[in-house]
Amino acid sequence: MSIKIKDVNYTYAENTAYEIHALKDINLEIPDGQFVGLIGHTGSGKSTLVQHLNGLMKATSGRIYFNGRDIYGENFSMKELRSKVGLVFQYPEHQLFEIDVLSDVCFGPKNLGFSREEAEEKAKAALRMVGMGEEHDKSSPFELSGGQKRRVAIAGVLAMEPEMLILDEPTAGLDPKGRDEILDQIERLQKERGITVVLVSHSMEDVARYVDRIIVMNQGQVRFDGVPAEVFRHYKELEAIGLAAPQMTYVMQELKEKGADVDTDATTIEEAADAILHWLKKGQR
Repeated sequence: MSIKIKDVNYTYAENTAYEIHALKDINLEIPDGQFVGLIGHTGSGKSTLVQHLNGLMKATSGRIYFNGRDIYGENFSMKELRSKVGLVFQYPEHQLFEIDVLSDVCFGPKNLGFSREEAEEKAKAALRMVGMGEEHDKSSPFELSGGQKRRVAIAGVLAMEPEMLILDEPTAGLDPKGRDEILDQIERLQKERGITVVLVSHSMEDVARYVDRIIVMNQGQVRFDGVPAEVFRHYKELEAIGLAAPQMTYVMQELKEKGADVDTDATTIEEAADAILHWLKKGQR
């Protein structure tokens, strides 16, 4: 499943004194199975953009294509789109409302027309995918930890079996352990099921570690688009728009400036360790 965004613009409060151009001439294509990181400072347009991908917001101008079909076309089903493109909002646990975990996760499949038995089967499978055991099925979602609530909320979207999963700051407010657990589960799901994932995040370390491609938004426009190493080479430009590179980028740049012949494209601790070991071994030859 692919999504193509062509010449998309979006204006809040158009033709009023409060008019804001949130998206400006966006052109992107997200192919099947890609893990994409979408980053940008607050107000850059990233959350507005992802809400266009499943039709929650409609472009002021431009077109969006889902599997080659115009989502603004006369006969296009938005219900079908939203079953295939799942969006998990920031703090999704605030949307939990059912009496128990299983019932909450069943809500989406039931809304798509599945029987109670089919919805429960899909809900249980989704809960296991995110690491929630059977012992939690009848628990009140309000008695769970923050990380567990987040998993249940994500399971609620996964139960609808989307082909694309969009996560808007899925680790906001979680401690480091909870953050790593959530992102590890998402990475495993992406690899095992081959779904497309769009991760909106402020954490440069997270996007460097998990994603295949980074899209940087600034003032409603795409500023950079490429693999992590390529994007983080522009760390000075990122700083100029209120962002930063991963800590390892700065470590490697500093080593380079001090005369170490290391690969400055290393962005994770593992990559940095490999690059430093390679340099040390090279110096011993």
